[in-house]
Amino acid sequence: MQRRTTLALAAAAALAVSLPAAAQQTIKIGAVAPKTGPLAGGAAVTQWPSIKMWVTQVNERGGLKMKDGSMRKIELVEYDDRTNPGETIKAVERLATQDKADFIIAPYGTGLNLAAAPVFAKYGYPQIAVSAITDKGPELTKRYPTLFLTLGSTTAFANSVADILKKLVDEGKIGKKVAMVNVADAFGIELAEAARPIFKQHGLELVFDKSYPLGTQDLAPVMKGAKAANPDAFVAWSYPPDTFALAELAKIEGLNVKAYYSAVATCFPAFGAKYGKSAEHVLGAGGINPDAPEMKGYFETHKKITGVDADYWAGPVTYASLQVLEQAIEGTGGVDKAAVTDYIKKNSFKTVLGDWTFKNQIIENYWTVGQWQGGKFVGVASTGKPGERPVQLKTGW
Repeated sequence: MQRRTTLALAAAAALAVSLPAAAQQTIKIGAVAPKTGPLAGGAAVTQWPSIKMWVTQVNERGGLKMKDGSMRKIELVEYDDRTNPGETIKAVERLATQDKADFIIAPYGTGLNLAAAPVFAKYGYPQIAVSAITDKGPELTKRYPTLFLTLGSTTAFANSVADILKKLVDEGKIGKKVAMVNVADAFGIELAEAARPIFKQHGLELVFDKSYPLGTQDLAPVMKGAKAANPDAFVAWSYPPDTFALAELAKIEGLNVKAYYSAVATCFPAFGAKYGKSAEHVLGAGGINPDAPEMKGYFETHKKITGVDADYWAGPVTYASLQVLEQAIEGTGGVDKAAVTDYIKKNSFKTVLGDWTFKNQIIENYWTVGQWQGGKFVGVASTGKPGERPVQLKTGW
């Protein structure tokens, strides 16, 4: 487990002699996410840069404003959970009991968020989960009163993919045969289970249905099996390493379906950069409206502060969740976890993704499917977001 990294500005320490004690206080915020293991690449794009961006911005403007008028800068304490649920739980426990963190940023990934939810609830920390997709939202938020879900439900994601494929079938643009694969962890398993009956209801025929373990190094047999089934569409409920590997194998095997979908990391700038014109019209999870002024500002600032391009989906959601935490802390004027949690439940928030209001601790309007069009990953389906683009057919690799 990696020890702590402190981002509180050095200037605060230099001025400690002359400033009153109250002004010298910081807000200690913990962050737990993979820096090693299968999901490290995804967290390095979606989680850690948006955290760095937010902490830097808050500290540069003097910190978070408390009700007594003082400003508190953020002291960030980071832990690497190694993509291991047990390590996630231990890190959250350590932040709560040893580091005495005022707040803890939600982990990365569906499985790691679900594993940590009981610990967040036990110690009363608001857990604004930004990379967890599940149909169990109502059940989980009832069980864990400090859990907030922002990314969406498995049914919504599977429905959106099925709606797109059915429309293409009805228009005579593709056949109804679908090859589906999934990573065998909480994320992929739940999405595949939701998709099977939904695809059937939409008149789609699953001609290949295969799961593979998290961290699988050789996905060639999976892609060969999908190609042999002669599908009209390909759907992968995948995590970042598999998303890249499957695309590479689709090119090698010549899987030239007109509707190709992969999940997490399809929206990453690195995906577009790696595959160039071959990435054009690949469908994937998430998306954004790149023309929204808030998004333009987010991308520009993200690049300036972190030195890397933001992704076109969950990175902005991560940042929006931190904007919610910031507004709740300042709205209550302190670090009382119960008060902040209650504030999040009862108020609306201005974010880079528009206004957010939690209904039963869940955000209901979100992007579900995006597509690479003209070098950008744009939203083509959602649960009520403006700016959806028409879906385009893929014409080979």
